[in-house]
Amino acid sequence: MASNRRISKRSSYLLMIMLVFFWGFEYIAAKSALDACKPITLVFFKYSVGFVVLTCVKLLRDRRLPFRKKDVPFLLICALFGDILYYGSEYGALSYLPVSIVTILLAFVPALSIIIEIFVYGRKPTVAIVAGIVACSIGVALIVGADFSELLAGKATGYFLAFFAIVSWNIYNFITAKLTGQYNPLDLTLYQLTAAILLSAPYMIFHLPDAAQMDGRFFLAIAYLGVISSAFGFVIYVNAVSVIGVTPSALFSNMLPVTSTFFGWLFLDEMISAAQIIGGVVVVAAGSVVIWLKGKQDGELPGCRP
Repeated sequence: MASNRRISKRSSYLLMIMLVFFWGFEYIAAKSALDACKPITLVFFKYSVGFVVLTCVKLLRDRRLPFRKKDVPFLLICALFGDILYYGSEYGALSYLPVSIVTILLAFVPALSIIIEIFVYGRKPTVAIVAGIVACSIGVALIVGADFSELLAGKATGYFLAFFAIVSWNIYNFITAKLTGQYNPLDLTLYQLTAAILLSAPYMIFHLPDAAQMDGRFFLAIAYLGVISSAFGFVIYVNAVSVIGVTPSALFSNMLPVTSTFFGWLFLDEMISAAQIIGGVVVVAAGSVVIWLKGKQDGELPGCRP
């Protein structure tokens, strides 16, 4: 049994390394698809494909779908903030900012989450966590400050959308926490995908891309986003959470700016300034420390007291 456990952990770590690269390339695929369609339309296509794949996974596992009608408002709110507004803002920001800048800014999510916990729930962080949040904020200031002269030229919209995505994702996290104990992860994801598809469908109907723009590259991007990034990514991530834990899995996610920056340079010839590179390193490093320290404080890491 111990040997199987080690193999399972080793496999999970390897899969999470792969997933960081898969998710890093997601932004390249999204930027390609956005040449043909609007952000919310892309959300509809992406989740429709993901829904089909995860439904097949569900049918192979079991055919039970426990559901409580009173959770419908929460599912709709989760889909609104975690899917429609989050991805709509994130994909919208890609039209104004390099992929690397958007993903670096999103690394500020855990810091804002802890700030919300402090002011809304009265949870006291450690001094080290506060220092990490301050460092994250300084890193973000370096990134934005390096673009200050170009903000009025349009980049301000990109930064606004990126920060709105950060806020939306935190709202989603706190609301969906109310549902995680009621459903298993796969069922909850299917319900949220269904809600997101229903919410985005009316917009999609009136904002379909032109047939001439829906070429092979467009369909490949949609297939990648729906199958690899969303469906398989979900399966890999949920497995990792159950095997290696919440905090280590979150630390892998925080490495996304590294892979997305690499792919942005490789495929899109995107370059960022030295000051933004320094700010990005500060945000990613400090964000990772915040996640790690929060995991220790909450007893999520091996050897920590519950």
